[in-house]
Amino acid sequence: MRILLIQPHSSPSTIGADELYMHEPLALEYIAAGVIAEHDVKILDMRLERDLKGVFDGFRPDVVGITAYTVNVNIVKGLFREIKRWNPEVFTVVGGHHATVSPEDFLSPDIDIVVMGEGVFVFRELIRRIEKKEGFEGIKGIICKRDGSIIKTPPEPVADLDAFPFPERRLTERYRREYFTEWMKPLASVRTSKGCPFRCSFCALWKLAGGRYLRRRPEMIIKELAEIEEEFVFFADDESLIDARRMRTLAELIKEAGIKKKYFLYGRSDTIARHPELLELWKDIGLERVFVGLEFFRDDDLKYIKKGSTIRQNEEAVKILQALDIEIYASFIVRPEFHRSDFRQFRQYCRRMGLNFATFSVLTPLPGTDFYEEVKDRLITHNYDYFDFIHTLLPTSLPLKEFYKEMYYLYKKAIPVSKSISVLKRFPLRDIPMIIRRSNKILRQIRDAYKDYE
Repeated sequence: MRILLIQPHSSPSTIGADELYMHEPLALEYIAAGVIAEHDVKILDMRLERDLKGVFDGFRPDVVGITAYTVNVNIVKGLFREIKRWNPEVFTVVGGHHATVSPEDFLSPDIDIVVMGEGVFVFRELIRRIEKKEGFEGIKGIICKRDGSIIKTPPEPVADLDAFPFPERRLTERYRREYFTEWMKPLASVRTSKGCPFRCSFCALWKLAGGRYLRRRPEMIIKELAEIEEEFVFFADDESLIDARRMRTLAELIKEAGIKKKYFLYGRSDTIARHPELLELWKDIGLERVFVGLEFFRDDDLKYIKKGSTIRQNEEAVKILQALDIEIYASFIVRPEFHRSDFRQFRQYCRRMGLNFATFSVLTPLPGTDFYEEVKDRLITHNYDYFDFIHTLLPTSLPLKEFYKEMYYLYKKAIPVSKSISVLKRFPLRDIPMIIRRSNKILRQIRDAYKDYE
């Protein structure tokens, strides 16, 4: 069978998408790996290649699968409408994060099956049944409409990440030089774990793993890393450093294997504060950057989202990383309730921290999170295009125009120009004009975001 897997592009209404970073479609590469031995599989990354009709006509797929985050829902449903219009006989499947947390959003005549949870083995079984013209009874983790009724089976809990095949990266060969995050380009992605033992109210990732922290064996990660050509590697984990013993073992094995890469991974501030020696070990084998969800500048706000860490731990983690000369991707959150004084204190706090780089998102109630359940009756928009962490979904204390003016100044003034220049120097000289144009465009979109609600 011919199987077309699609990574969707984002809506023009979405701010920052596909411009600030673009990681390889790892989920689709995993899905492809499960079926490629017996079928003709193609991955289309529509963030980089928009000619779906040309690809569709040339490849003539029997099955089309698309993955989706919440912000992709409207685009993905539109793509399926087009596909069914071109050929109603094509079997259509949707999966990914949003299909797992809100599968009913995809119950559409244009979508034949919704897959929830890890899709590798579910999709493989679906393809086998389609090929043999069998029914889908008994398959775990699917939802669909049949004869006016909704059929839904819960996903099979994932226990062993090492049971999955390695991602089929050959299918994204023509795109791979374009995957990046800031200066780290081309960038490969590797999953080393799944889940998180913490219970942040704004995050659904810990729920998708059933509250567990699943780990791959370091030996399997080494084997996969040895096959990756890119110099830069992003660990696509929910949190990479929590199991310090495993990460020590992995670092030692990377050193023994002589693997020379530059790494970017997620790390909680409390983990970093407790294990500075672990970060020193990883610095020695190529750790260049750590994404740290610092979130806020006050403990009360951290408690509000049930972060489980403190401002003191945040500041200690920053000092540790700065002392090791590991670049900090500092991620902060702005509450819709903030007043001008809150924004001013936020700017001052960031400048005191001496950060080189920071991003600021609006606290967003994503479907599947505890926070969403708490505030869903107060949402001012249900347009999924705006679930981009920049558009507020909740009422703001400031008038919207003033709120986004403060967001704009937060981005402009929280990091001193001299610090921003030090980051800019990491980019190839030829890319700097494009980076400046792209950054200015996004800043203008943030400043004018209030207009999207008019």
